[in-house]
Amino acid sequence: MFLDCDFENKIIDTHCHLDNQAYFGYLDEMLCNAFANGVHKIIIPGADIKDLPRAREIAYRYEGVYFACGVHPYDIDEFDIGILKEFITDEKCIAVGECGLDYYRLKSEDVKIKEKQKEVFISQINLALEYDKPLIVHVRDANEDSYNILNSYADRLNGGVLHCFNASELLLNLSKKGFYFGIGGVLTFKNAKNLLEILPKIPKEKLLLETDGPYLTPEPHRGKTNDPILTHFVAQKIAQILNITKNEVAKITNLNANKLFFQGIK
Repeated sequence: MFLDCDFENKIIDTHCHLDNQAYFGYLDEMLCNAFANGVHKIIIPGADIKDLPRAREIAYRYEGVYFACGVHPYDIDEFDIGILKEFITDEKCIAVGECGLDYYRLKSEDVKIKEKQKEVFISQINLALEYDKPLIVHVRDANEDSYNILNSYADRLNGGVLHCFNASELLLNLSKKGFYFGIGGVLTFKNAKNLLEILPKIPKEKLLLETDGPYLTPEPHRGKTNDPILTHFVAQKIAQILNITKNEVAKITNLNANKLFFQGIK
């Protein structure tokens, strides 16, 4: 069922919340299974700043696991640039994020919250610039504002990824500005029409695989806790759409992830 391939073609999961409580009690078993079945590296994105110590501890416990430091737009009240700076110089911290804009739960009159999200987002972009780290970006129902901000900083950034890419034609333009596109379980959903249509438009050299575990579990396991081994189902779906082999998808996304996140890291 899963990919059995050589070292070059092993999968890198660029976005999995291994510090989430959903994994408490069986993290060892889950990761041993993933690493035994073609997963090579995993990145834990920052979300809630209080979870950063656990993310770092997990990264040091397992070879092949790394973390990013950042604050999700839902957690902006906890934002503290001083705390992020305590983590960003760690050798296992390879990016800033996930950060970005999320207006999904907001109403048109929630202007102050939107402005606060932008402020915190830009602060994290500046942190990435200061420490020359790539950026992990979360965008939901905020395409135009996200594009305008990212486009204004992109030429100075050391690259970045639009995590859980939402099939925006506008955001796709950022492929020319050093941005990659994280593709996960949503691609396998029955209602993923827009993503299915736009996937062939994404340059292959800008594709990344991710789970966003424990969320967004791909078919045929939807409804269960997502974990890195299930990236194989996403890779298979990408292969079908692009008319290439799953092995090629693994090789392409592996090279892309290494270029963006792991240059100089064995």
